[in-house]
Amino acid sequence: MRVITLKQPWASLVANGYKIYEFRKMNYSYRGKILIHAGKGIDKEAMNRVKKLNLEYPQSQIVAEVEIEDVIEVDEDFNKYINNLNSIVYGKNKIRGGYAWKLKNIKRIESSKKINGKQGIWYIELEQL
Repeated sequence: MRVITLKQPWASLVANGYKIYEFRKMNYSYRGKILIHAGKGIDKEAMNRVKKLNLEYPQSQIVAEVEIEDVIEVDEDFNKYINNLNSIVYGKNKIRGGYAWKLKNIKRIESSKKINGKQGIWYIELEQL
């Protein structure tokens, strides 16, 4: 199954339904299920911004299964929309480029199995989970 590794707190924000758009530089034609892997990396500035959500932030673990519903090219109007959608998660005045992967059917996965992540889209056999 396809997997993408995200830093924390982004992986937990997706797993808990707070973050429904994942931003990437690349357009991605695939639509369907993908696993969210929480990597070893931490975005300290974002962690400070979301600390009041009181989430758990596991590392080196698969934390969710989601579906990529759509991929939207980010323009000025979408930036305005996303900045107003949830300022804690997306920021207030951040200017983004690239593409937003719209996620749906988010299912959190509780697992203690440590798995090393990779850059880009990678694959894992479900038996390994």
